[in-house]
Amino acid sequence: MLNWIIETSLKYRWMVIASTFVLIASGIIALNHLDIDAFPDTTPVQVQINTVAPALGPEEIEQQITFPIEQKLGGLPRISQLRSISKFGLSQVVVIFEDGTDIYFARQIINERLGTVQLPPGLEKPKMGPVSTGLGEVFHYIVTGKGDDITQLRTIHDWVIRPQMRTLKGVAEVNSWGGFEKQFQVRVDPQRLAKFGLTFDQVSLSIRENNQNVGGGVIDQGSSMLLVQGLGRTTSLQQISNIQLAVNDGIPILLKDIADVTIGHEVRRGAVTADGMGEVVLGLGFMTMGENSHEVTWGMKNQLEKIKERLPGNVRVETVYDRTELVDFVIDTVRSNLFEGGLLVIAVLFMFLGNLRAAFIVAIAIPLSMLFAFSGMLHFGVAASLLSLGAIDFGMVVDSSVV
Repeated sequence: MLNWIIETSLKYRWMVIASTFVLIASGIIALNHLDIDAFPDTTPVQVQINTVAPALGPEEIEQQITFPIEQKLGGLPRISQLRSISKFGLSQVVVIFEDGTDIYFARQIINERLGTVQLPPGLEKPKMGPVSTGLGEVFHYIVTGKGDDITQLRTIHDWVIRPQMRTLKGVAEVNSWGGFEKQFQVRVDPQRLAKFGLTFDQVSLSIRENNQNVGGGVIDQGSSMLLVQGLGRTTSLQQISNIQLAVNDGIPILLKDIADVTIGHEVRRGAVTADGMGEVVLGLGFMTMGENSHEVTWGMKNQLEKIKERLPGNVRVETVYDRTELVDFVIDTVRSNLFEGGLLVIAVLFMFLGNLRAAFIVAIAIPLSMLFAFSGMLHFGVAASLLSLGAIDFGMVVDSSVV
C-alpha cells in the first residue's frame, strides 16, 4: 500500500503539487474565518428560566413557582438534565439539553411550555436568560462623572449607552450594575386614604388608566381626514400628582390629596466602586453563544468609542476588562511556541539525518499539517484556543514524515 502511494505520487506529481496548493489556500482561508478564543467553551446547551418574586421566601418560591415550571418542562425532547434553585425573591430553572441540540430550537420549545404555566397573580412572568454561557462575559466598562448623581449616571447608561451596545452583532446582553434606578414614587398616606373612603386598589387602577395615550379613530371633514387621539401619558411629577381618583360632592379628589409624589430610586442590594474613588456604574457585555469573542469584543470597544463622543462632557466611560487582551496574549504564546518548536525540530532533524534536503522535506510537513488542521477545525466548529492549538503534536507529524 505504501509503495503504491509513493509510485502514484511520483507518477502524478503535478497533480499532487496542485492539490497541495489547493489545501494550503483552503487552510489560509479557514484560518481567517476560524473562531479565536482563549479557552474552549465546554458549557453544554442550556437555557435558564428566571422568575422574580421579591416578597416570597425560598419555600414559597419552590412551591408556587419552581415546581410548576419544572412540571411543565418535563418531557421536552432531547432534555439531558433539569436543575433548579429557589432562594429569596428568585426562582431559577436550568434546562440542559443533549450535545448538538440547536439552542434556538431549545428556546422555542421552552417558550411554548412557559406560556402554559399558571403562577399566582401579581408575579412576573418567567423569562429566559440570554443566549450566552458562563464564558460569554467578554467586556466590562464603568461610567463615572464629576459632580453627577449616581442615579443620573445609571439613567444615562440604561437609556443611552446600553441600548446602543445591545444592537451589535454577537452581543447577547448588556447588564447594568451599581447606581440607583430612577423611579416616580407614590407614597400613599393611609389616614388620608381612609378619610376620602378610597382603597389602594382604586389608587393603583386610577394611576394605570390615567397614564396612557389612546386613539379615537378618525373624522372625515370634506376632503380631509382628522386623526383623533387622547394624550394621557404622564411625563412629570405635576401631571402624576394631578391624576383624578374620584369625585366627592362635585369636588375632584386628586392623587396629591392622599399621597406624596416624589422622584426616588429602587431599593438595591449592593454597590459598585472603582479604584477607591467612590461609586460607579458598571456595564457587563455578554457574547452570544457560538460567536467569535475576538470580533465581538472589538466591536464593543469601537461602539463604546463612538458613544463617548455623544455623551455629556462630564461623563466618562472607561474599559476595565477586555477579553481581547487575554486572547491576544494566548495567541502570541501559541505562535511563539509553535515557531520555536518548529525551529528546534528542523535543527534536530538536520543533525540526525545529516541531509539538509531530507530535513527540509520532513520539516515542511509541519506548516502543511497545521493548515490542513485549520480546515478541519473550521468544518467541525472547533475554535482556535490554547488547548486546540497546543494539541497539535509535532512529534507525530515528524515521525510520519520520516517513515
